[in-house]
Amino acid sequence: MDGLPIGDYALLSDCRSAALVSRAGSVDWLCFPRFDSPAVFARILDPGAGHFAIRPAGEFQASRAYADQTMVLETTFVTASGTAVLTDAMAVGRNERGHDLGTGSPGVLLRRLECTDGEIEVEVSYAPRPEYGLIHPILETVPGGLAARGGAGRLLLSGLAHPRVDGATATARLRLTAGQTASFALQHVPMWEPPLTAWDPGQIAARLADTMEGWRSWSAIHQTYEGPWRHLVHHSGRVLQALTFAPTGAIVAAPTTSLPETVGGERNWDYRYTWVRDASLTMEALWVAACPDEADKFFGFLADAAASQLQRGADLQIMFGIGGERDLSERELPHLAGWRDSRPVRVGNGAWTQRQLDVYGELLGAAQRLVQQLGELDAVTQRFLAAAADTAAARWKEKDQGIWEIRGEPRDFLYSKLMCWVALDRAIALAPRLGAEARLADWTAARDEIRAAIGEHGWNEKAGAFTQAFGSEDLDASNLMLVITGFLPGDDPRMKATIDATAARLTDERGLVYRYLAHDGLAGEEGTFLLCTFWLAQAQALAGEVDQAVATFERAVAAINDVGLLAEEVGAGGGEMIGNFPQAFSHIGLVNAAWAIAQAQQVGSRASSAMPTGPESGS
Repeated sequence: MDGLPIGDYALLSDCRSAALVSRAGSVDWLCFPRFDSPAVFARILDPGAGHFAIRPAGEFQASRAYADQTMVLETTFVTASGTAVLTDAMAVGRNERGHDLGTGSPGVLLRRLECTDGEIEVEVSYAPRPEYGLIHPILETVPGGLAARGGAGRLLLSGLAHPRVDGATATARLRLTAGQTASFALQHVPMWEPPLTAWDPGQIAARLADTMEGWRSWSAIHQTYEGPWRHLVHHSGRVLQALTFAPTGAIVAAPTTSLPETVGGERNWDYRYTWVRDASLTMEALWVAACPDEADKFFGFLADAAASQLQRGADLQIMFGIGGERDLSERELPHLAGWRDSRPVRVGNGAWTQRQLDVYGELLGAAQRLVQQLGELDAVTQRFLAAAADTAAARWKEKDQGIWEIRGEPRDFLYSKLMCWVALDRAIALAPRLGAEARLADWTAARDEIRAAIGEHGWNEKAGAFTQAFGSEDLDASNLMLVITGFLPGDDPRMKATIDATAARLTDERGLVYRYLAHDGLAGEEGTFLLCTFWLAQAQALAGEVDQAVATFERAVAAINDVGLLAEEVGAGGGEMIGNFPQAFSHIGLVNAAWAIAQAQQVGSRASSAMPTGPESGS
């Protein structure tokens, strides 16, 4: 089981935390009770770091899919003697529906195996290893299940009758015939709480059904997109919701840590936090994929998390813990080998101290896009958003680390300047909602100054394109945002040249896009970025190159796994997905590119139908 492909995993979520389960039925990653809590199972990062596997004995074939409109996974095992379906979910709160999904999740992993044909022999292996594998707990049989004690928490696994216990690992072998089921529930509480009570099979079945209904109720009231790739867009919307921490509205960049950008390399980061950039872009993507009626909670969370930072003259911190924490100090876990020996494994993220000036643009861009969902802004949020625009106006000339968090000397990154322009452009539109009409003259002057600077210093004649930083000749996929944000129209000659240069000189042999190819101070190479490939498709659509956009989009989604999930990157060679998984950025890119292509096709359809001699066509 060491080093399974990242794409072999499926995501389970209760909108508070997440688990990854393999095609063979092994839960190899699970954090209780939050996305950023220490893992109980972490076999994805080390063979000995814990798992919970349910699989047929002997040879079998497996296929799987999420139950319709849910994040409940159904895996079908077929053996020579029979067939069984394993249903996996993380329980949401009882009777939680629609907007309330995940607000009261109990922190319980549900697993139910049903033999649907013939008979099947099943092996169960349960090896909890709390605190990222540091703790080998004491396992003891209790009424209805198996308790695990050790460290700061207690676990209770319901349904594992008469296991063989060897140290901190329990195993069992079950034989099921058609119509029989085996049900399991894994609960967690802090050690100081009262002892847990086991759940019986009826309770487990009821909570599984209730969790399915909860997800379906969310999908029914949120997902209205009807364009091309509708299924992928709707599923991406559910994935983005699954990466949301319901109690605060914070959104994690991914539910994992240290799945590498380069196999065997050092580009291994913890993504279980909420980046202002990623979360803002997620909210915008949900505007397309899922109608984000919870937008006010997200902006309230950020306003509270960043309370007084901007008013005190500090930069807006680029990322926060999902509970609003600011200190995300990074450390290494030397006892873990890493996925395919990709050391180090890190928790925390040192980028929290970086200056990244683009965050003001993503923040105000999302606020302007979601203005209808936001309703009447409270005074704290008004001041926060206005202060973000003020900061962009005051600091756009300064150097920073840029969108890619390059761990080197600060530079004049074009994308950072562009997003300061976006911050001001959107703030001007929002001024009446922010009570900031008196700032309009200053904001407008700064916006115009940024536009002039990008026009003068962002374009490089030798490169024949807009480049990564002022004075640089290096291409950077983030410059595709010049057209995506509306800074330049799609038919601008310099924009078209930049799109074409990206497609020709910043792609691999499959046509997937790299972030950049310039040296960034870190050892090793990285794969192509799926977000950047979707950006190229979106930019091509906005430039009227619809056929090229469709082809680029299809190349990107070819990387998707069998249950519709995308990692951060596609590695060299065989095209295996790498990086933290699933990645919000990749699903954001999918949603926005599909939307842009749909809009471009509609424009093309209207243009064709307006021609008196042309054939009629539909979108």
